Amino acid sequence: MEKKGKQRYKLKNWSAYNQALINRGSLTLWFDESVVQHWHQPEKTGYRGSPMTYSEMAIQCALTLREVFKLTLRATQGFLLSLIQLLKIDVQVPHYSTLSRRQQALSVRLPRSASQAPRHLVVDSTGLKVYGEGEWKVRKHGVGKRRTWRKLHVMVDAQTQEVVAAELTANFVGDPEVLPDLLGQVDDQDKITAVAGDGAYDTVTCHQAIRNKGARALIPPREGAVEWPDDEEGAVHPRTAIIRRCAEVGEAEWKRQSGYHRRSLAETSMFRVKGLFSDKLKNRTFAAQQVEAYLRIGAMNKMTGLGMPESYPVS
Repeated sequence: MEKKGKQRYKLKNWSAYNQALINRGSLTLWFDESVVQHWHQPEKTGYRGSPMTYSEMAIQCALTLREVFKLTLRATQGFLLSLIQLLKIDVQVPHYSTLSRRQQALSVRLPRSASQAPRHLVVDSTGLKVYGEGEWKVRKHGVGKRRTWRKLHVMVDAQTQEVVAAELTANFVGDPEVLPDLLGQVDDQDKITAVAGDGAYDTVTCHQAIRNKGARALIPPREGAVEWPDDEEGAVHPRTAIIRRCAEVGEAEWKRQSGYHRRSLAETSMFRVKGLFSDKLKNRTFAAQQVEAYLRIGAMNKMTGLGMPESYPVS
């Protein structure tokens, strides 16, 4: 019997994708005219004291540059100073202490394209290290009691591969607890056809949250799962239908038929976040760590919007 080798793929849009990779480093992508126009804060804060000098858009732009080019706060200030001097723009540059302070309460807006087609969403989570103990120290002396990590939960549009919702939590927060909040971040006008997640999301709360959005739940039942009661109208619960279908054709075949395997795109997105930026968080406070994670997601979405590879299988 001939051993089947690993499936190989070729790109059909290499020229466009190659240009998209080049454009990721363009300063005009991250520091465009709209940011310059709204650089200074025109409104008062409503609190005592002088109004803010810089808008949230300016702070988000500066901190995004920090994440994209892997800078320290002081280096970010110097980077901005040289940038506005080269572009001859008449704006002030925030002090690095201002960036640090404003990051604590920054509300990050994730850039994402409008979707005309119904969204097929996939969800998963990954860990990001904090307080970073090195691999050598762990191997030599074991894990220290101060070592911890955060969980980054992402919800990805399988068609565009953009992250449409994200949340950073403590490491003890379970995936099912976060799914309703992720769905709440999706625009109400966006139609959702299906939400795919692994067996950890096989809970009453997750299934109900997905049904409230008018979507199908593509969640494999746990081992030994039993059927749930029918709806008040007498209709079979969607999870019960999945259990029966898995018993009929097998779980592997159900996954293939339902399109469950597109869930791997969530894992791909998390791998891209770590590859483009880091698997560690630099900031010490939880609020700043949340902003740091969301800035990375926002920057990755802008890179995704420039162009993604389109591949096809070859024998």
